[in-house]
Amino acid sequence: MSLAIRAVVSGDVPVVLGFVRELAEYEREPDAVVATEALIHAALFGEGHVAYGLIASLDDAPVGFALYFFNFSTWLGRPGLYLEDLYVTPEARRAGVGRALLTHLAQVAVDRNCGRMEWAVLNWNQPAIDFYRSLGALAQDEWTVYRLTGKTLQDLARRAPPD
Repeated sequence: MSLAIRAVVSGDVPVVLGFVRELAEYEREPDAVVATEALIHAALFGEGHVAYGLIASLDDAPVGFALYFFNFSTWLGRPGLYLEDLYVTPEARRAGVGRALLTHLAQVAVDRNCGRMEWAVLNWNQPAIDFYRSLGALAQDEWTVYRLTGKTLQDLARRAPPD
């Protein structure tokens, strides 16, 4: 089998959204995806786009993707690469696809002078945790992720700043 990793192109947006939905299904949140092709396209290709993507193919058939963006570390004084999504179809797992995607992303991070590459993994996803550890990745157990969404985000945004 021939494995190839390439940047997402505009015509891949339906494939990317399909992979996002498959990932949500795997992560037990199939109804949580509200993204549309138009939103994904704007994020990847619109003016001031905020995300980047990779497609992994085996024998020219898409079997996985990675979606990432750049953040910034004040402590390092350098950008970082944040991997938002990594997904490989069940039939392509254990064929080196995930490793190839992460290796490609590591090279992007090095080429862009990033001080680190980070991502999140669900606590129950032991196969992914084991895979990431096999690559030398370390869990950041001392940090807790916080999130504002929906109404709570809107409420905070409307709150007047203190005098």
